[in-house]
Amino acid sequence: MQQGSFLEMTTLKLFGIIFFCGLLSPSQEVLSGLSCAVSPGAMQNVLSDAILQNGLLQQHLQGLVLPNIMGEGGLLNSPTSITGLHLVKVRLPKLSVVLLPGIGVQLTIAAKLELSGNCLVGLLSELIDILVDVNITANIKCTNFESGTVQVVIEDCLCILGAIKIKLLAGLLSLSVNEIVLNQLTATLPGLLCPVVDIVVNLVNIQLLGTLNAVIPVGTAGTIHYRLASLPFTSGLFLGLDLDGAVKQVGGSIIPHDSSPSTLPPLLDKLLVLGLRQSFLNAALSLLIQIPPQTYTCTPEVFSGASHLQEAITTLVPAGCSTCHGTSPLSIKLTLSGNPLILLEENKATVELSVMIQVFIKHLDGSILNLLLLKADLGLNARVSIAGGRLVLGLSLGSTSLSLESSDVGISNGLLVILV
Repeated sequence: MQQGSFLEMTTLKLFGIIFFCGLLSPSQEVLSGLSCAVSPGAMQNVLSDAILQNGLLQQHLQGLVLPNIMGEGGLLNSPTSITGLHLVKVRLPKLSVVLLPGIGVQLTIAAKLELSGNCLVGLLSELIDILVDVNITANIKCTNFESGTVQVVIEDCLCILGAIKIKLLAGLLSLSVNEIVLNQLTATLPGLLCPVVDIVVNLVNIQLLGTLNAVIPVGTAGTIHYRLASLPFTSGLFLGLDLDGAVKQVGGSIIPHDSSPSTLPPLLDKLLVLGLRQSFLNAALSLLIQIPPQTYTCTPEVFSGASHLQEAITTLVPAGCSTCHGTSPLSIKLTLSGNPLILLEENKATVELSVMIQVFIKHLDGSILNLLLLKADLGLNARVSIAGGRLVLGLSLGSTSLSLESSDVGISNGLLVILV
């Protein structure tokens, strides 16, 4: 196998599963099957993209209508009414996430809301613009786990208003009306904003749960199906996710693998730690590495060392073998023997692969003379990386061990050592 040859497997879209499902079970650090620990920073990045950068919050707040505001305090204490007040734009939104051990996740959205409406002061009517700072904090948890899905519940939602700026061309509003506006918005905005946040949170949950229940095709050999195995949980340092991963061959038969608990290393400064058990990787490799038997003619047109190989094998053939010599070239057949195995050690991964090598002569009458049947046990150095949304396994030859299985012409292990 050449240096730098690669096997690619679509990676679990784990940044897609960084959602805000809270903790419904006691904090723990031992997970089973496919395991993932997600930092608050990673959760914040993904939720910020889903809720703010993709415009989901703006979309559901756009055109939000507020109740009319009535009061006294305009020019000469004229009656003042503000009608048709609605949300125009969400400015400078920021999102932050805090993990609440044993409770769930606290989501905070800070933004400036731009409101617009009509202001009637006495008999004079004109447009009014209001800019108000809001800080929305919601405690979120997951519940009702069933068949890989969960429901998201907002238990507490608190909306606090900050500075308010009012722009009116005629400048006819007094400080008392400013206070009326602030009091009215303080009384009405939380009841309008928190339900919208609840809708947005549930929509994002549906979107991201879709990445937790996925079927990934592995060429034409089979599929890898994974889904959430249990309720997510939080410690003070990370959100933990436990996944079920089923490796299926074409036809639906499942390749078994060990899903017993494993311990994840600490996050430290990482955004995410993913734990894949060795047995799961072996099941996946059995799908990835399915090489049909390959037969090659031992000629220089096929590979450059053909002449030297043919000469070396010819010297091993007993002199009395009349059928071993002729005009027919040697043929080589390579067949994968058994399933590949990956061995994981600290900072090291090795793939063990066995290949049967048959060296034979095919006579003109179609008969086959088996000169050598060798078993090659290969040790491949593995490099694991993530590139382009894929888990990439780079393999290079580390060690080779050859053993003679059989020979129809009497070649022995002693002669084979000379060949090697």
